[in-house]
Amino acid sequence: MPAGIGNANADWMGSLPTKLSSMPLKHLAVPGSHDSFTYWVDVHAPVGPDQKTYVQYLASMFSVLAKKVMVKWSMTQNLSFMEQLDAGIRYFDLRVSSKPSEPGKEIYFIHGLFGHKVRDGLREINFCLGRHRKEVVFLDFNHYYAMKAEHHHYLILMLQEVFGRKLCNNCSVESITLDYLWENNYQVIVFYHHPSANDTPNMWPGNKIPAPWANTTEPYKLIQFLETTLEERNKQGSFHVSQAILTPRPNTVAKGLVWGLRNYLVERNLPTIMSWVEAQRPGVGGVNIITSDFVELTDFANIVIKLNNLLLCERDGRSR
Repeated sequence: MPAGIGNANADWMGSLPTKLSSMPLKHLAVPGSHDSFTYWVDVHAPVGPDQKTYVQYLASMFSVLAKKVMVKWSMTQNLSFMEQLDAGIRYFDLRVSSKPSEPGKEIYFIHGLFGHKVRDGLREINFCLGRHRKEVVFLDFNHYYAMKAEHHHYLILMLQEVFGRKLCNNCSVESITLDYLWENNYQVIVFYHHPSANDTPNMWPGNKIPAPWANTTEPYKLIQFLETTLEERNKQGSFHVSQAILTPRPNTVAKGLVWGLRNYLVERNLPTIMSWVEAQRPGVGGVNIITSDFVELTDFANIVIKLNNLLLCERDGRSR
C-alpha cells in the first residue's frame, strides 16, 4: 500500500497540542492536493471548455484515442476526496464548469475532461467532516468555465446548503486559529475567486489565498520559484499556497504521450521536490499550505504535517 493511503491522519488537526491550535492557521503547515478532484474523469462527455479550440477539435475528430491520452495528462490525483481527507489533505484546489451542451445549471469539476458533479464532491467532504468535527478544510474555487451569473448563484447557494453553519465567515486571517474555528464549530473556509461572491459573508476572496504558479517542467526552477515566492509572501492578510508541482508543456505531452503525467513527469522528479518540502519550516515567513500531485506516491501529507513539530520545539525553546 502506498505510504499516503490510510487514515492515520484523519484527525491530525484535532490532535495538535494547544500551543499550535492557538497559533494563526496561516503559520501552520497544511498539506493540499493540486487539481484535487481529478481522480475520476468522464471519457464519454465532450472535452471541457477549459481546453484550447484545437484540442477540442482534435478530440472530436479522434474521440477515443484523444481522450485516452487526455486522461493520462488530466489526472493529477488517484485518491477520492474521502481518501485524501483520511490521508491528511486539508486544502483542495477546485476548477469548475457547466456543460455548455447540457440544459440546466449543473456544475462539474473540470481539468481537460469533466469530472464528478460538484454537489456530489461537496457532500462527500461534508460527510467526512461530520465524522471528524475538529478537522478544517480550505476549498479553493479558483477557475470557472462556461459559467454565467446564474451558475455562480447556483454554486454559492449549493455551498451554503451543503455546509451550512460549518462555513467560516470572511474575516481577518490573523484571527483564524484552530481554537477559534472549533469554538464556533466552523470547519470549512471557501475561497471564491469571482466577483459574484463579493457580497457573500461566508465566501472568502481569492486574494486572501495567493497560490503563485511556477509553470515549469524543471524541478530546480520550481524550487527556485518556491523559495522566491516564500520570501515575497505577504506578512499580513492572507494564507499562502506553495504549489510544489511541475506543469507539462505541449512538447512535454508530445514526448511522453503514452506515459502520461505521473509516469513521465511526476515520479522521476518527486525525490527532488520532496527534499525541498522536508527542508521547510512553517511559521512567520515560512510555508503554510503545500500542494502536490498524486499525494499518495510519497509520505507527502505526513511529512508536511510533521513540519509543525518544528514550531512546537521553537515555542518550547522560547518558553524556557
